[in-house]
Amino acid sequence: MKILFYLHHPSQYHLFKNAISALKAKKHDCIIFAVEKDILTNLLKLDKINYINNMPDRRRDNKFAMAVGCMKQDWGLLRYCLADRPDILIGTSVEICHIGYLLKIPAFIFSEDDANIISLASKIGYPFARGIISPSVCSAGKWEKKKIGYFGYQKLAYLHPNRFIPDRKILKKYVSLSEPFFFLRLVKLTAYHDTRVNGISKDIMQKILNILSPNGNIYINSEYPIPKEFERYRLDIDIRLIHHLLYYADLYIGDSQSMAVEAAVLGTPGIRFSDFSGRISVLEELEHKYALTTSVKANNTDKLFDTIKKMLNSNNLKDQYKSNKYKMLADKIDVTSFIVWFIENYPESFTIMKNNPLYQEVFRTNGEKL
Repeated sequence: MKILFYLHHPSQYHLFKNAISALKAKKHDCIIFAVEKDILTNLLKLDKINYINNMPDRRRDNKFAMAVGCMKQDWGLLRYCLADRPDILIGTSVEICHIGYLLKIPAFIFSEDDANIISLASKIGYPFARGIISPSVCSAGKWEKKKIGYFGYQKLAYLHPNRFIPDRKILKKYVSLSEPFFFLRLVKLTAYHDTRVNGISKDIMQKILNILSPNGNIYINSEYPIPKEFERYRLDIDIRLIHHLLYYADLYIGDSQSMAVEAAVLGTPGIRFSDFSGRISVLEELEHKYALTTSVKANNTDKLFDTIKKMLNSNNLKDQYKSNKYKMLADKIDVTSFIVWFIENYPESFTIMKNNPLYQEVFRTNGEKL
């Protein structure tokens, strides 16, 4: 089978990397399309993954540039598929939906956002997709009939205990694991759905640092330049080791939705400070069903500071989060195994999941404690 994976963000490479490896091992032909986004192409190069760069120039962060970029990507993908037709298109971006619909190639879009959060993408992509593959807890809006819901989260495709083993040794050159440490992640909120969304400002960051510094070491990872006074906290680390760092952190704080989920599924106590608080189904489930993350709206700084202090003063906090993590894992499937099965057995797998969604129980594992 010839499978084209379309990657638009570093997290999407993580989502599919284990499935790609498994499919290649089974002699399937996997074509990787990628665009210049954050550290995506750096990750592909570091892992020696051959890929086609469908957008070598980084786009500007405005709606007009995004629209032009989408059309360019559509054209690049169309030209490739006309010359070397894949059997199936897999990804998280609308381009595969457009080209799949036009050329009658089944396109499956993987999403971990509710349709109302990514309203533009859902409107211009979902109508043309063969199916929408997302966590069962997510809403596909008026395209719910197209949804294939699975018992899990995208982050479990690479952070499930079957797929990820944290390693203390490889972190020794970067951080001291003999002392408590806190990991702060700042993102550049420029995705189209991030319009008018606020996160951690300079003043808020300074207060956070003042609270944390007496209690342990602080490491900051940021998508954008940070003020000089915070540079001493910036951590220069191999980008492939971030999840190991996140696993061993005593506390994660950030305005990243994606890393908040990663911290939660790893069992690391985390606080997400963002206007998206209370709006994303995956994080709502992780917070209110499994007690694996805490969200604070960006207009409530007092609650943010109080929550940090409360967590710092909690006994056995990390042990409690680890216990909650195993309860969550008992309810979830090995997402990578599900993805591999679904792709390799399409179209039968599509019919099976539509007729009997509980078939996916065969991919459920409790996850051994690490």
